[in-house]
Amino acid sequence: MAGRGTPEDYLDGYERILAEACATGRRLTRDELESRRALGERAAEAGHSLRTLVQQHLATARTVYPDLPRSSFDHVLAAVGQVIDALAEGHEHAQLLAVRQEEAARREFIDDLLYRRSDPGNLAERSERFGLLLSHAHAVAVAEGPDAYDDAHPATQSVQRALFGRFGNRRILSTTKDGRLICVAPADQDEVLRHFAKQAHAVTAGRVAIGRPQPGAGGVAHSYEEALNALDLAERMNLDGPVLRAADLLVFPVLTRDRQAMADLVHGALGPLQQARGGPQLLLDTLTVYFDSGCVAAEAARRLSLSVRAFTYRLQRIHQLTGADPADPVHRYTLQTAVIGARLLDWPANPL
Repeated sequence: MAGRGTPEDYLDGYERILAEACATGRRLTRDELESRRALGERAAEAGHSLRTLVQQHLATARTVYPDLPRSSFDHVLAAVGQVIDALAEGHEHAQLLAVRQEEAARREFIDDLLYRRSDPGNLAERSERFGLLLSHAHAVAVAEGPDAYDDAHPATQSVQRALFGRFGNRRILSTTKDGRLICVAPADQDEVLRHFAKQAHAVTAGRVAIGRPQPGAGGVAHSYEEALNALDLAERMNLDGPVLRAADLLVFPVLTRDRQAMADLVHGALGPLQQARGGPQLLLDTLTVYFDSGCVAAEAARRLSLSVRAFTYRLQRIHQLTGADPADPVHRYTLQTAVIGARLLDWPANPL
């Protein structure tokens, strides 16, 4: 390493300190301790190990004072202990600062990567330092659970150990963002994302969403957005399953692409349910369960803890209010689409 020097370069003033300690038995001054800490920091920045520095200081003490009487030896030994303690403190401070700077750089890169806060060329250049090749297509998996997860959380560390234990140093990135677990993997390594999803669900008992593979530096942010949208959609639509793939949910963004048209459909098809006693929610839930049950009245009645007769009465009431018969295949499609739209738009809680 250029400018690295040798361990002897960090002994400046050491022999003088030992000589005075031997002669007077004094302890190191504040300035002397600070100078040792500074030397320890410089040595760490130059790449010297603490073990090497300690060995050099002990060897120098033995060389300078090979035949000291017992009383003087105790004084020198006390000074050596103070010197090494201050040296180690400076060395450790430099190491901690380097770790913090590296983590800050990594966190900045992750933010820029997930939110497109840097130009593609800059991102691609920085990405190799953190194990990614952005010239390839990537997909992003996002896991959320009851806790807010950071890099020090046991769940995060458990998932990262599982990934490293199985895939080693493949070009993947495992991290956290906004309390969620994140995994970025090349598009041709879907087994990495599947394993991440399995491990993340096991430790969080939450949902995992996987975005579609997308090319280039901006592709990571796009796939990340898709995964977040899938988690939000799963919450609003009460979708089953611990693992969701954005590719399987494309119908929902298509349905909401024209939000005003969807709002008009919900208002036109389901708005008359507001005339029901107690409001529209009961009959809206009835339709939701009916469609989720494959339009099998007996199964829907069981899920709602109703008799088939009582459930059938509700369907008739819906028919009366809306003019659309849920049992009629022609009407059914309109009603089911409107029910999906109501869930996406959070109607009737949010007025259209």
